[in-house]
Amino acid sequence: MSARTPYYTDEHEQLREQVRRFVQWEIAPHVEAWEEAAEFPRALYGKAAEMGLIGLGYPEELGGTPCDAFHRIVVTDELAKPGSGGIVAGLMSHGIALPPIVALGSEELKRRVVIPVLRGEAIAALAISEPDGGSDVANLRTTARREGDHYVVNGSKTFITSGMRADFCTVAVRTGGPGMAGISLLVIEGDCPGFTRTPLTKMGWWCSDTATLYFEDCRVPVENLIGQENSGFRGIMQNFNAERLAIASMAVAFSQVCLDEAIDWSKQRVTFGKPLVQRQVIRHKLVDMAQRIESTRAWLELLAWRVQQGQWPIAEVCMLKNAATQCLEFCAKEGVQIFGGAGYMRGQKVERIYRETKVLSIGGGAEEIMKELAAKQLGL
Repeated sequence: MSARTPYYTDEHEQLREQVRRFVQWEIAPHVEAWEEAAEFPRALYGKAAEMGLIGLGYPEELGGTPCDAFHRIVVTDELAKPGSGGIVAGLMSHGIALPPIVALGSEELKRRVVIPVLRGEAIAALAISEPDGGSDVANLRTTARREGDHYVVNGSKTFITSGMRADFCTVAVRTGGPGMAGISLLVIEGDCPGFTRTPLTKMGWWCSDTATLYFEDCRVPVENLIGQENSGFRGIMQNFNAERLAIASMAVAFSQVCLDEAIDWSKQRVTFGKPLVQRQVIRHKLVDMAQRIESTRAWLELLAWRVQQGQWPIAEVCMLKNAATQCLEFCAKEGVQIFGGAGYMRGQKVERIYRETKVLSIGGGAEEIMKELAAKQLGL
C-alpha cells in the first residue's frame, strides 16, 4: 500500500514490520480470549512500551520517540489487523490523555505523569464527556472550586476509555463562569479520595474497559492544573482535532481488515460448485469496498501531510472523519453479507468489527457535530 504513495519511507516500513511482529506474537493469538474476558492484561502496556509503541510521538526527554503522522497511520494499520477496536482504544488511550499535558503542563507534571505512562508503568485516560452533556463540551457541569492549594472537584464523566484502571485521568472541569471560557483541565489521580468509578458494558470494544467516573469532594493539588486556569477549552479542541484524524485512520484500517477477510473468505467458500469470488455480484461488492477504502485513505494521507506542514484544516478533518466512518460501516456491512451466516457468528473479525462501527461515528464528536463544525468553518 505505502509503496504506491509518496508519503512513506523505509523508516515507516521498518516500523510497520516491527509492529506487525509485535501484533502477531503478543496480541493476535489472544484476542478472542481477551474479548470474552472483557479486558486485556495490564502487562501488555509494558510490552508495548518496551518495543517503543507507547512512546511513539512523544518528546525524547520524556522517554518518547518523535514521529510524524504517517508513523501513526502505520501503527494503526497494524494494530487493527486482529480486528479488535478495543485493543487499539485501550492500549493507546494515553494518545488522547497525554497531549494536553505535554503541550500545556508544567515540567513537574510532565515528569510525574507522562514518563511512567510512556514506560508502560501507568495508564492514562481522558475524561471529557458527561452523562447529560455528550458532545456539548462548552456546557460541561463538573466543577472544580479552588480552596487554598487544592481544587475540590464534584461531578461525573462517562464513556471513558480505560476509565476503570487509569492511574491518571485528564479531566475537563469548570473553574469559572458558563461557556468555554470557564473550563480548565486537571490531572486527577486514580487513588484520589472521593474518586469512584463503575464499569460500562458495550456493544463493541469489549476488551477495553469503559467507565463512568464520579467525583465527590475530590481534593486535587493545584499543581495538577494543566496550563492556565480557565484556558482548558483550547487544549480540548486541539486534542479533538488530533483524535478525529486518529479515528479516521482507525476507520480506514478496520475497513481494510473487512476487505481482506472478505476476499479470503470468497476465495475459500464454495457454493453451487464455485468459489464465491467467481460470482459477479460478490466481485462487485469487493470492488465497491476497495473503491471506498482507496479514496478515503488518499484523503486521510493528504490531510495527514497537511497537518505535518503545520496546517489544521478543521473542516476537512471533520468531513474526513465522517467519510471514513461511513466507509467502515459500508465495508463491515458488506463483509458480513459476503460471509453469510458465518459472518453472524462470534469469532469472525467481520462480526466484531460490524458491532464496533458505531463507536467511531459517535466518539470524538458525533457525525452530526462534525457536519456543524465543518459548516461553520466553511462559512455556512
